Amino acid sequence: MSDSSRPARPMRRPLSFVRRSNRLKPSYQRAWDAALGAELLDIPHGERDTSVAEGFTLDWQAEFSRFGSDGQAPLTVEIGSGSGEAIAHAAAQHPQRNYLAVEVYRPGAAQLAARLRREELTNVRVACLDAVEVLDKLIPAGSLDELWIFFPDPWHKTKHRKRRLVQPPFVDKAARALGSGGAWRLATDWSDYAVQMREVISAREDFTNPHAGERSGEASPLTQVRAGDLDRRSLGKEPEPLPYEEALDTQGGWAPRYPGRVVTDFEQKALDAGRRIFDLTFLRR
Repeated sequence: MSDSSRPARPMRRPLSFVRRSNRLKPSYQRAWDAALGAELLDIPHGERDTSVAEGFTLDWQAEFSRFGSDGQAPLTVEIGSGSGEAIAHAAAQHPQRNYLAVEVYRPGAAQLAARLRREELTNVRVACLDAVEVLDKLIPAGSLDELWIFFPDPWHKTKHRKRRLVQPPFVDKAARALGSGGAWRLATDWSDYAVQMREVISAREDFTNPHAGERSGEASPLTQVRAGDLDRRSLGKEPEPLPYEEALDTQGGWAPRYPGRVVTDFEQKALDAGRRIFDLTFLRR
């Protein structure tokens, strides 16, 4: 078959992650093996080991009730859980709710699974999968009570921004997964990603911002970042602050800090570097 007559391969979407090191040290491997099929979901994968095999589904009510949690409880999904500081804290505080932690890096997933066992948290499952695959293939439409994305990879270089997770196609997936009145909570420490999140989600009629107009002007963290060029400063670069009139964020819409979001090591490093934290909350209409 000539090259011209070969069927065209479908274009792959840019992945929002790169697995830099995915090997498990012995203690994490033991944690992984012990939790697989219990706290750690054992999902058959497709072409990539972070994808979900076509046709595979999960009965979430049965999945949680196996270990004593109420399968009918509200379900929260956190994307990019890392070692699980935020979701484990929430699960301990709210045992009447169910949680799914989505973490693509095996060491983080193994560490979280071990923590769940150690703290006897039966209302959390861990999926070591691509978040897009999870929303597309494992989450029934309208079944989520909350969706969390805290500090996703900012891909702050201009040439890499196409890899950012929160883009219009992903907003479609979030809108499908969340039930009516469901909350989408986001946080980032990079101002231009915060603006992108605010813009692409606000543009959708599926979502409303309950904090529209709040924390604008001088009270806006965006004004503070632009006026001092804090993002460049945090990278050790010479700042190029904007004139005050250009730095002023007249739109606002930033949410107060979600009280259920604990300060993780990652967030503390961002604060120590001088960056500001941007919180956003959107409700599914």
